[in-house]
Amino acid sequence: MEQNQQTTAATMKNVAERAGVSTATVSRALMNPEKVSVATRQKVEQAVIEVGYSPHTLARNARRSESRTILVIVPDICDPFFSEIIRGIEVTAAQESYLVLIGDCAHQNQQETSFLNLMLTRQIDGMVLLGSQVPFDTGIEEQRNLPPMVMANEFAPELELPTVHIDNLTAAFEAVNHLHQLGHRRIACIAGPEEMPLCHYRLQGYIQALRRNGLTVDPEYIVRGDFTFEAGAKALKQLMALPQPPDALFCHSDIMALGAMSQAKNSGLRVPQDLSLVGFDDIELARYSDPQLTTVAQPRFDIGREAMLLLLEQLQGKVVSNGSRLLDFELKIRGSSARATQHK
Repeated sequence: MEQNQQTTAATMKNVAERAGVSTATVSRALMNPEKVSVATRQKVEQAVIEVGYSPHTLARNARRSESRTILVIVPDICDPFFSEIIRGIEVTAAQESYLVLIGDCAHQNQQETSFLNLMLTRQIDGMVLLGSQVPFDTGIEEQRNLPPMVMANEFAPELELPTVHIDNLTAAFEAVNHLHQLGHRRIACIAGPEEMPLCHYRLQGYIQALRRNGLTVDPEYIVRGDFTFEAGAKALKQLMALPQPPDALFCHSDIMALGAMSQAKNSGLRVPQDLSLVGFDDIELARYSDPQLTTVAQPRFDIGREAMLLLLEQLQGKVVSNGSRLLDFELKIRGSSARATQHK
């Protein structure tokens, strides 16, 4: 009974501590034994047995077969933005007889070991990241010993991964410039989390559009949210309480824009007569809001498909260069943005 408990609880970190080596060395010893000395390999294998690290048997058989399985890491499975990207991945994967597993990064702390074990034991052949972070603690050197990875939607050059996304800065610039062309001068921004690279680029696009059009960048007009409906509502409430509230709003996601639209209506504001709104993503709900949401449309299915094609190329032994593959976006002008009225 005790042995079974140890087997369930043991992690690669336990093996590293018992063997007196780094987790990267354990990874190499299990996955690419020819890259470590015989003495180190034997030390790691002994530690695996002593701590009861269960993936060991699978790791020894890893090179004998493919799993035909891909792991997709999603920042938040509840966010409807990701559904079309995942569909693009799944359709493309199915054409090559690959199965797709979904991992929710919102619960990363609990699942970090599970994700890493799937990679180390080759229960998956590759991974697509829909966020900007690898869901386990690993350095660039250790990544080279893992199955291939591709990033979709985000852009994090420090990870040195092939990446598929749109030009978020230019897209945000065009969205804000659209509001300026309608005559709006008090344009606020509900931004996403500061730690997300795409939010940095969207915020820069907002700032550059204001400066290009001779408008002042007011820090009070920039409020952070977490891509939820509630965050959009809360942010608008804060913005409308300012001495000079905005007459237009650019949001880093449609969900936050819809939250802001709901709050505006609850406060007695008319959209777009009193407040013009522009979102980002063009999720399905954007076409069913009242009024329909003006937004930046991302080719979400294509992002997923292209990311999966890049991964398949690597799995077929082709050399794929790191860096960006930019896809086109489109500003969809609908009913939530309109020309500024005279009294503004």
